[in-house]
Order: sequence, then structure tokens, then C-alpha cells
Amino acid sequence: MRIAVIGAGAMGSVIGGLLAKSGNHVSLVDVWRETVQAINERGLRIEDKTGNSETLSIHATTNANEVGIVDLLVVFVKCYHTEAAVRQALPLIGPNTTVLSLQNGWGNGPLIGSIIGKERLLLGVCYHSATVAGPGHVQHLGHGVTFIGEPDGEMSDRLRQIAQIFNRAGIEVNQTSEVLKEIWSKLALNVCTLPTSALLRLFAPQLVQHSGIVNLMQSLLREVVDVAKAQNISLNFEERWEAITGLLNRCAPNTKASMLQDVERGRRTEIDVINGAVVEAGRRLGIPTPYNDAMFWLVKSLEETFQPAAS
Repeated sequence: MRIAVIGAGAMGSVIGGLLAKSGNHVSLVDVWRETVQAINERGLRIEDKTGNSETLSIHATTNANEVGIVDLLVVFVKCYHTEAAVRQALPLIGPNTTVLSLQNGWGNGPLIGSIIGKERLLLGVCYHSATVAGPGHVQHLGHGVTFIGEPDGEMSDRLRQIAQIFNRAGIEVNQTSEVLKEIWSKLALNVCTLPTSALLRLFAPQLVQHSGIVNLMQSLLREVVDVAKAQNISLNFEERWEAITGLLNRCAPNTKASMLQDVERGRRTEIDVINGAVVEAGRRLGIPTPYNDAMFWLVKSLEETFQPAAS
């Protein structure tokens, strides 16, 4: 299958690299010339949590025009780059191209659909964790399930085909008729763990080692569950809490949340589509979200201390 991945950051590189390793024709498209140059000259180095690594030969480019039309376009850019990145990637999209968003948060899918047409869109969430160690070098620190589905819940042929491609690449994929529920389930995880980790500068497993943080995360989670239920998305507090704590306990000791990585680099975060999405939905539905509101404004204030450069 001809595949392009927009965004050669940590997760885009890991997923793109695994898809290429299994025999697909994969191109990584990214705006950072240093990363693209490193991958083309030295290959893509993927290191696991034990320190073992392999280097894969994979094509990277800053120019979508040189790739040509693909069968599958996977979007892995930060939320605030989504519109510009998808518009720049339009030369990759033909009549039969499927566009799959595996981005964090809520709001990317509808935006992408408005640009490329809802009929081309698949949505998903990915429970792998990774970090960038340097240009063309990523660390794959955590493995998990990826859920993908049609926005309308149909179990389509293209959904089955893409799931097979991912599974053959060693990326465990579950097809789902309830992808919105899966997105909000992942959103619940991110709402609890990303701002707390970023504000307190803690590794992922440390979040469950302090009673104050545990109480805060539970309060954040209750608000997500209430907002989701008001939209007919059924989340269970106990199930979500068990899943979140289980994941944090399984993480490698040095696992850094994506938002913490952004903060350490002085880079804009994705708080708008994480806690901000809960706050926005709460206001629209008349549901108070004071804990998420506090996290949103704390991270926004932290971003204001960054140098003007990084976004």
C-alpha cells in the first residue's frame, strides 16, 4: 500500500517506520528540514525502551508534491498545525485516498473532514508512546492498541483493509463501530495525565505515586465522564480510572507525556483539544468543568512564559 504520514515526530515516525518495515511504500512528510535530511541520509532510527535500536530506510520529504497520490494518508501533526498540514498535503489525495487521523484530543477529525470531504475520513486513537531523541531518532517506549473506525460507525471494507495492513506491521489495531467513544476514552486519559505531568514536570509513572495528584486526576476524569454522557457517549468512571492507572503503572520509568516534552522544548501544547475540548463542550452543554478549566488556564499561562519562537 502507498502510505504517507504527515508529521515525522515521535509517533508519526514510529508508526510510519513500522508500516515501511512490513513492506508498504511509505513517505514521511514534515516541515522540519533537519529531521527530513537526517532520515534520508542516515535512515530512521527507532529505539525501544531497553535501548535496542534498528535503523530503517524510509523516504522523508518537506514537499508533498514529490510523493504523488497515496492510498492512505495518516495525520500525526499537532492540532494547531492540522489545517495547514492537511491543505499542504492535498496533492497526496486522489479519488480513492483514505485519510486517517490518529491525533490526540477532540476536534481534529471534523476539521480534516471539512477540508478533504467526510467520505474520505477515518478516525482513530493510538495507545503507543514515543519521544524524539534527536533528528531522525525516536524512542518507542510503550506499546498499546490502536482503535480505528468510520465516523458513522460503519464496518466498511476499507476499514478492514487498513486494519489488516496495520496488524501485519505489528501495530495492533481493533476496528470499532464506536470510534467516538474510543476517542473520548483516550481523551479522558490525556485530560488526566498530560497537564498534570507538564505542570509538575513528572514522568508518567510518578503521577500515581502521590495522593494529591491522584485526587486531582479523579476530579478531572469525573468531569470528562459527565460531559461525554451528555453527548450520548457512554464512559464509565471506574473502567476509565482502572485503565488510566494501569497504563501509568506499566509505563517505562522515564516515560514523558507529550505535553511535558512540549513544555521542556518551550513549544506550544495541545491543551486546546485536550482539557480545552472538555471545557468547550461543558459550556455548550451547561455542565460545570472547574478542574479542567483550571488545568486549561494554568497550561495557557505557562505557554505565555515561553520564548516567542516555538509553536
